[in-house]
Amino acid sequence: YGPDHPTVAKSLNNLAGLLYATNRLSEAEPLFRQALAIDEASYGPDHPNVATALNNLAGLLRETNRLSEAEPLFRQALAIDERSYGPDHPAVALLLNNLAMLLRATNRLSEAEPLFRQALAIDEASYGPDHPDVARDLNNLAKLLKAKNCLSEAEPLMRRALAIDEASYGPDHPTVAKALNNLALLLYATNRLSEAEPLLRRALAIDETSYGRDHPEVATDLNNLAVLLRATNRFSEAEPLRRRAL
Repeated sequence: YGPDHPTVAKSLNNLAGLLYATNRLSEAEPLFRQALAIDEASYGPDHPNVATALNNLAGLLRETNRLSEAEPLFRQALAIDERSYGPDHPAVALLLNNLAMLLRATNRLSEAEPLFRQALAIDEASYGPDHPDVARDLNNLAKLLKAKNCLSEAEPLMRRALAIDEASYGPDHPTVAKALNNLALLLYATNRLSEAEPLLRRALAIDETSYGRDHPEVATDLNNLAVLLRATNRFSEAEPLRRRAL
């Protein structure tokens, strides 16, 4: 095909995605940039494939905390997909979520909230109320509401997301563990420690089974549980969890 063919761009994106998933971000970045350049030259600047390439690169920049570089790429990708698919397409919802997460990370919560709500509305209309993408949107919105201290509004969204994920993936899936952690941390924030503890223990058990005892997700779970145990003055139980997480 030659080095500037769209098929090469697809392969570059696939390889970069694999490198990204294995945390080799410095290796992935030039491949994402090369794929973007090929797609822009092949299709023009307003093609959905260009939006995908922009989103991939922006996600990596967000992951490496280059938020000011990532934001215009997310916005450009969103504008392309809105023109290409219309404002109510699931591809638009995905980009709304990505941009909103960046805005949340820069503490622009009032800008992020309507984007999270718009993404949720699109996915509910597209997939129905019980789809895993809806659960993702619910969790994203709920975490923003938690950051705004709107805890009573956030809690039912987290519970609904957890129920969807349990029904979609089964009770022992890592996605369920994330939802359990989200809800448990909210319960902790409202001082309902006895309700939070079994959720944290269940999340830990799921992640240990799914990933093994030495995975970073397990370390996060151990830390979360140790914080709760310390808050309930069970220091002798908390200490070994902290040490294991370290």
